[in-house]
Amino acid sequence: MSEQLALFPLNCLLLPEGKTRLRVFEPRYVRLVKEATAGKRAFAMALLNPLVSQHHPDRIFPFATKVQVTDFDVLDDGLLGIEVLGLERVHIEKRWQEADKLHVADTKTVAFWPSQPISQPQQELQQSFSQLLKREPELASLYPQSNTADASWLAARWLELLPLPPLLKEHLAEQATPEACLHYLQRCLKAESI
Repeated sequence: MSEQLALFPLNCLLLPEGKTRLRVFEPRYVRLVKEATAGKRAFAMALLNPLVSQHHPDRIFPFATKVQVTDFDVLDDGLLGIEVLGLERVHIEKRWQEADKLHVADTKTVAFWPSQPISQPQQELQQSFSQLLKREPELASLYPQSNTADASWLAARWLELLPLPPLLKEHLAEQATPEACLHYLQRCLKAESI
């Protein structure tokens, strides 16, 4: 079934069960948040393709993640701060802009990685992520109950956090299982300490 969602295009990837905090200042995105919190229209975070011009039809990758606002506050600088949780992956079927340039799309839900236990070789990634949570209190505050024993959850969090090219992130996130992502992450871990 198709669902119309507003789009929040950003340079960061968010996947199902992922959390992030955003600063909202453009009027079109303030409207997007107001509509979502009022139950009028949900929105999805979409990854921008930096390799094409701003007006190119492929500027926004064709997959996005529908999100839910879990918290919001007025920040010290007066801007709106929100915390969002990734709910499900969606495919953008048709996209357009409204009068204030807010991107809107007809979307269809797509399957994302099924939950699965980590394997023995993947335990290094689990340990590295646990250490990262200890070193980064802001990240730890997003995940007070992390699910590092789930290979899909773990792969998605690393994919969100690592400074990889957007095209690679999108390619890995589109795979049917987390195995390709985990394999790539294990190679990264061997090449240099994460």
